[in-house]
Amino acid sequence: MFAHIFNYRLKCLLRDKTTVFWTFAFPLILAVFFQLAFSNIGSEEIFRAIDIAVVDDLQYQEDQYFKLALDEASNGDSRLFNLTVTTAEEAQRLLDENLIKGYITVDTPIKLVVKGSGLSQSIIKSYIDNYSQTFAAVSTIIQNDPTNHQEVIKSLADRKNYIKEVTGTGAEPNSILNYFYSLIAMACFYGGFFGMRETTDIQADISTLAARINVAPVHKLKAFLYSLCAALLIHSCEMLALLGFMHYVLKIDFGFRVGYLVLTTIIGSIAGVLMGALISTVVKKSEGMKVAVVLTISMFGSFLSGMMFQDMKYIVAQNVPILSYINPINLLTDALYSLYYYGNLSRYFLNMAFLSAFTILATFGTYLILRRRKYASL
Repeated sequence: MFAHIFNYRLKCLLRDKTTVFWTFAFPLILAVFFQLAFSNIGSEEIFRAIDIAVVDDLQYQEDQYFKLALDEASNGDSRLFNLTVTTAEEAQRLLDENLIKGYITVDTPIKLVVKGSGLSQSIIKSYIDNYSQTFAAVSTIIQNDPTNHQEVIKSLADRKNYIKEVTGTGAEPNSILNYFYSLIAMACFYGGFFGMRETTDIQADISTLAARINVAPVHKLKAFLYSLCAALLIHSCEMLALLGFMHYVLKIDFGFRVGYLVLTTIIGSIAGVLMGALISTVVKKSEGMKVAVVLTISMFGSFLSGMMFQDMKYIVAQNVPILSYINPINLLTDALYSLYYYGNLSRYFLNMAFLSAFTILATFGTYLILRRRKYASL
């Protein structure tokens, strides 16, 4: 009996072109658009040397330390500045024509003239402040103990950085990946259309097909479970195909935990299908209304997880943290990114625990509602 219902339900669902489009083709197309939109963002973040000028006057020529510091910051492939040494009038002209980000006048203290505010101007200001603070500290040390002169100069030439940024997996931080992970989570919960279809086709007061299924000599819940297995198989295969397309065609980096990635996606697919089943049993309206509810919940959950506006995920986490734990799409998105970035899997398992609890609640909720539903006549 299982094989009979499973096979025929499999054929029935595969012939539903609308559901197959929304659960498979639409996420695939959206992934392509995401790749086209975000592929060049990383290249724009490459640092380029900042164009600046310094006024070539008597103070600049006499300040050999600052002159040497600027020369070192303006030479080499990894230089910080593209330096132009010129007159005050020419420096002002270059600034007015936006050919430089700012110019420096050596005085007490050193002055920076800029036309506007931005990242480049902040970097120039930070460099000048750092030099001024270092020079003041060195001057104080030498004045207090002139015998430390050579040691201080040597320490300046050999500065050490005692802070190193590391990640548990060795993966580079990539905020763009959150868009693709939230897309996978959204696609998983678009499986709710399959779950909705299964419960709709077993509620006798909604369609004639459901009425015929209810009068068949098969237990209603058994028929529902057999049909649900077919829906889960189709949607899980769709999600694995989506992962393969994103990794091998779009070259999206999912990290090295492939087994966890596949398992997480399948669990997300199950959660999505069962969410749709629960919504369909709770909403006692037409099929169109049920589709609208599934779509609204999926899209709103995707929005809160950062698919449309990346910072929304962090805004929700800071201001309404409970939403981060009751939104299953956010849980799945965060679990996928945890696999990519974090070496410790504690955050991943926390997300999966909440997602599993949501899935179990959806399963029992659907079961309890369906088993109590009776019909006076068909």
